[in-house]
This record gives sequence, C-alpha cells and structure tokens, in this order.
Amino acid sequence: MLTDRQGNALPGATRETLELYNGAVDAFNIYRGDPVTPLDRAIEAAPDFTMARIFRAYLFALATEPEAAQAARADVAAAKASRLDDREASHVAALEQLLAGDWTAAAVALDRHNLRYPHDMAALQAGHLTDFYRANARDLRDRLARVLPKWSPDIPGYSIALGMYAFGLEETGAYGRAEETGRQALDLEPRDCWAHHAVAHVMEMQGRPEDGIGWMTTREPYWSGDDNLFKVHNWWHRALCHLELQQTQEALALYDGPIRQERSPVVLDMVDASALLWRLHLTGQDVGQRWQELAQAWDSHADGRLYPFNDWHAVMAYLGAERDDQVERLLTALRDVEGDAETSVWARRIGLPLVEGFVAFWRSDYATTVERLHPARFIANAFGGSHAQRDIIDWTLTEAALRGGYRDLAEGLANERLAAKPHSPLNLAFLKRAVAPKPVARRTA
Repeated sequence: MLTDRQGNALPGATRETLELYNGAVDAFNIYRGDPVTPLDRAIEAAPDFTMARIFRAYLFALATEPEAAQAARADVAAAKASRLDDREASHVAALEQLLAGDWTAAAVALDRHNLRYPHDMAALQAGHLTDFYRANARDLRDRLARVLPKWSPDIPGYSIALGMYAFGLEETGAYGRAEETGRQALDLEPRDCWAHHAVAHVMEMQGRPEDGIGWMTTREPYWSGDDNLFKVHNWWHRALCHLELQQTQEALALYDGPIRQERSPVVLDMVDASALLWRLHLTGQDVGQRWQELAQAWDSHADGRLYPFNDWHAVMAYLGAERDDQVERLLTALRDVEGDAETSVWARRIGLPLVEGFVAFWRSDYATTVERLHPARFIANAFGGSHAQRDIIDWTLTEAALRGGYRDLAEGLANERLAAKPHSPLNLAFLKRAVAPKPVARRTA
C-alpha cells in the first residue's frame, strides 16, 4: 500500500494521486500555493482515495466560512460512506465534532489521534489550527511537545512541526525558546510562514517593534509572494509594529497596499483588515470610505452562528460603514443563539459582550463600553485568535476609560500594559494621558 512521506498508509491512492496529495500537504504546511485543486484532481482520479477527501474537508472546515463549512460536510458524508481504516475513522470523528461547532471536543479527539499517529502531518496541522481557533495556548504548545520526541530531522516535515511548536511556546510566554525554535525551523525550511509568524509574535509581545520591522523586511521574499496565503497576515504584523511606534501613516499605507489592495474575500484576511482599521480609528485616523468596501465583503461571511470571532470583526466594519442594520442583525443573532454547541456558548458569553462593547464605544457610550469589555477581556482567550489579535480589546477598553473619564481604570490599564512593554511609545502615551492634570475651568467675570 502507498504511504505519505511520513509513512502513513493511504488506502485508495495511486502513484499519480499520491503526488497530488503530497503536494497539497506541502502547500498547506507552508501556506504557499493552492492545496485544494490537487485534492480535487486526486479525488476525481481516485474516488476511493478517502484520505484526500478527508484532508479537503479539513481545509474547508478550518476556513471558518459558511459555504466552505457546507462543502466540508459533503466531504465528510462521502467519506463515511466508504470503508474506513482506523486512522481515517479517527479523522472523520474529529471532523464531525468540528463541524458541529464543538471545537474543544474535536481538539481532544485530535490530541488522541496525534498520540496514535504522531507523524500524521495533516492531523498535526489541523489540531494546531483547532487549538488556535479556540485560543488554547497550552495545547498549541503541548500538542507538539507530546509528539516531537517521536520526530527527528530526517523525517520529512520536521521543520514544520518545529514551527508549530515555536508558536505554541510564544503563546504560553516562553519567548526566548519560541524565538530560538522558530529560527531553527526557518534554518531548515526558510519558506515556513508559521515559523516566521511565531518569531514575529515574539517581537510583538516583547515590545520590539524595530526588530519586528527588520525581521519582516529582511525575510520579505520568503512570505510576500503572490501565491502565499499568509502574506496579508504578515503584512498586518508589520503594520502593528508601525502602530506601536505611533507611525500611523505607514500602517495606513500598508492597509491601502498589500493588506487590502486585492480586496481579498478570504475571511482571515478580512479579520486582519477590520482589526487594523479599528486600531487606526482608535489613534484618531479618519479612514474614510475604506470601511464601506470591507463591510460589503463581510456580507457573505458574517452569519452570527458559525464562528463568533469573525462576527465581532464584521461588526467593526459595519460600524465604520454606518450600516446599522447589519450591526443590529448580528446583535440579534448573537442574542438569540440557541444550543449547547461550543460555538453557541462562545457567542453568548464572549461574542455578545464584545460586540456590545465595541458598538457602545463607536457610539461614544463609554460607560457601557467599560461595563462590557472589562469582564470580557478575561474570558476572550477562550474563543479565538492570538494574544496579539485580542489586544484590540484592551486597547479599546483603555481608550474608552480615557475618553469616559475613568482615570483610575485608565491609569491601571496603562500600567498593566507598560509592565509587559515598558518602552512602548503607545503605552507611555496612554499613561501620560491618564495622569495628566484635569483642565481647570476658567471663571468668567
């Protein structure tokens, strides 16, 4: 029986479709090129190649887009109609939980799968992204820690496993080890966008924006190509470095250039676009009609049900575009969500207060902003994104405290931010504003 490069059996594969499958895995590993088309061709040529269908289902399910989720369900149904071996059946079980909105159950199923099949690269990548989408820093690190002793540099994909581990180390605060591991991964595979991104996160979290700009610029040829699916996110990271240095025009130029010039309909790119425009708005920038284009792009993605992290970012764009009908539609959807699926719980407990807080901020209701965002910031790491992405909550809360006159809260939040990044121009500006003497009203004769 044919196997993948790591030695996992691939029932139903032919030599031709094996090459297509390996090419798709490679594209997924380094986020470069199209992983779906070779799988389409493999499935057409070898309908009994079930692992190709399972892998395509993961690509669709992890896109967090409604239409893609439907396509994933169709692939899972077709796979279930086949005769499955143990590894394939294990994948299908995890996919069913993922598509039901039970991300943690899917992640735990993949935990167990990874222990049985430690060299199953598709499962490691899928599990790692499942950990990311539910913001589980511990499993981002430990999923790889549990299996890396089974790997060695002579096994294809070793560098990719190191890159994922680097990101898990970063999200758990082991910044030195994360940077070292990420650089080691890139020495082996310079095109590994995830490893590059892990090192960029280290520099963001340590308050090293100059290093971050240098890191992104020096390695730009490896991550900025037209076929690179990670390029927008990496440009977004560079924009964050400029914002940290209060270089708002540079960040705006990146938005107009590589971040949004192609009008990407990919939801992950749209999340970055919303988050950057919102941050620019917080700095006092008038971003004009940019909101309208982005809001229109969100219309086919934000349904208030599939993944509330996306809905929250869609609301940012709808607020900026003054599309109050869409804001109210998503607020209603989040308030009315039913069921016990994990994504439903996220919507009620986290998505709703975040959306309500951001709506209140936009409408200058800073008391409600503080009321909603202060408690939500402590549980938001249970529903998606990275520490860098979720920092938009604390930034918005701090700005609301400053504008609303909650000086003690503003000062405390500024001190909290400075404890993590003591030389941050942005955070120093927050503290300066928080402790500035109140203006004295002049008496008129």
